[in-house]
Amino acid sequence: MTYVLIPGAGCTPWHWHPLTAELEARGHEVIAVDLPCDDESAGLASYCEAVVTAVGRRTELVVVAHSLGGFTAPAVCERLPVELMVFVAGMIPLPGEAVSDYWGHTDYKWDGDPESDYFFQDLPAELAVEARRRLRAQAGRPMDDPALFERWPEVPTRAVIATDDLLFPADYLRALTVDRLGFAPAELPGGHFPMLGHAGELAELLETYRREVQGREK
Repeated sequence: MTYVLIPGAGCTPWHWHPLTAELEARGHEVIAVDLPCDDESAGLASYCEAVVTAVGRRTELVVVAHSLGGFTAPAVCERLPVELMVFVAGMIPLPGEAVSDYWGHTDYKWDGDPESDYFFQDLPAELAVEARRRLRAQAGRPMDDPALFERWPEVPTRAVIATDDLLFPADYLRALTVDRLGFAPAELPGGHFPMLGHAGELAELLETYRREVQGREK
């Protein structure tokens, strides 16, 4: 299978690089998609198109969506032969839901310190500095776009949350996953970027899910 990694707000393929290395070491092709996140003219349709273009004619896909990438992943499943979709600390939209409405619909409340590092607080200092430096400005255009799918895709779906996530606290995302997907998420230690802080554990979890899906297909 090919792993297709969809980044969250302001993120780049670099933010996947430890997980990319882990998956490639296990013999997989990995496509970490570069979304036009800093382009004010690019909405969710452009994000979906960027993923489709990056994948090309490949088949047997595992789509892994981080954070805001959750708004792109279901639409991608309507256009590509996806065999497994995994949300990682991800936003889980309803069909047609806009990001700007998502927060109220999910009763999201953030009471953190805006001066604190609520993305990378669990990472070694040098890695956190580089991760912050690599962030790009996130354009506002996608936030009012409705999610580009009319019904939930008929694709096996899993979810992973991070127990020390300061942006999407574990209690919030655990309850949301049960409410919207109907099952409890898997849990990893660390903050909002487990692909940086716990890449080996996340890779093994993804591989477990992949083997489960492939086993059912035999």
